[in-house]
Amino acid sequence: MASGHVYKRFENNLVQKVKTGVRAVLYGLAVFFGAAGRFLTRRYTIVLVPHSEKKVYNFHVNFLSVFCFCLVLAGMAGTFIWYGVSWNGTQGALAARDSRLKDTQANLDQLRDEIALLLRQTRGFQTALSATLSSLGVTMPDNGGTNQAAGGDLSAFLDLRENSGGALPEVDSIRGLTDYFAAAMDPVQEISFLFASQSALLTEIPNIWPIRGGIGHVSMSFGQNPNPFSGQTYIHKGIDLSTYRSGDPVLATADGQVVQVDYDVAGGFGNYVIIKHKHGFYTRYAHLNNFRSGLTRGQRVQQGDVIGYIGDTGLSTGPHLHYEVHIGSDVVDPAKYLNLRAGQARVGR
Repeated sequence: MASGHVYKRFENNLVQKVKTGVRAVLYGLAVFFGAAGRFLTRRYTIVLVPHSEKKVYNFHVNFLSVFCFCLVLAGMAGTFIWYGVSWNGTQGALAARDSRLKDTQANLDQLRDEIALLLRQTRGFQTALSATLSSLGVTMPDNGGTNQAAGGDLSAFLDLRENSGGALPEVDSIRGLTDYFAAAMDPVQEISFLFASQSALLTEIPNIWPIRGGIGHVSMSFGQNPNPFSGQTYIHKGIDLSTYRSGDPVLATADGQVVQVDYDVAGGFGNYVIIKHKHGFYTRYAHLNNFRSGLTRGQRVQQGDVIGYIGDTGLSTGPHLHYEVHIGSDVVDPAKYLNLRAGQARVGR
């Protein structure tokens, strides 16, 4: 029971102290705001006295209005300073962008010049390619857009006007160029296949110089010639090639199969080799000093393989190669086939 009275008394004292503290705080705030209000609302008189007998001007102000006026002035000054700094930053950014824009414009002008040069070169390439394809019987698809794009000169590319689709004319030119090369892909592949087949055909026809390194000269041509032994006119069934010495390698002039490796006394050919090729061709290589080691009848040889070496065996006036070309049973002038690959007639010289 006694403890309950003590707790009750403590509670009453605590509430009393809280009330007293709150009253003191509220009183202090009231005194502060009252003093501040009196200070802010205290009136001052500003007197403007001219140096003459004119009217004296009196202005009645209080501290609150002066404080508000100064606050507005400070806000206006801060606003002007902020706008000034922002303006300087904007000017710097605009100057930098203008410099980058000028660089971009210069690069764009250079790009236009390069595009114009590319299209002019493409026009020449297109003409040459069309002529080549026509000569080979290959049809090139027509691409009107490319012709139009390639037909312009540099002045046409300096115009920045956009076309109806919103793109610059250079873009249309590049698109036309892309379409042209895409269309030219198939004809160029046809040319590649044609040359591949033609190259394979050339290895099957005796058309290279039969002495390695392209050395030597024709000492007796095909056809009517004076016989070097009797002096009478006779038909020379091949061509004689001389290097003025023995031992120079003799080459197979086309892919084929060796059908004879022998020595001939009756015909005066001495050591000779006959090779059978495709398309009815045969070639004979006579007066050889000796044969390539391991060369036998029935062996396959490729164009450019060494089959023997120049000599003067058989009926011969000196070291040389007697070279013949046969088609079936007919003897033909080998020089006609050597001209098929004139560029390779002196390969390795």
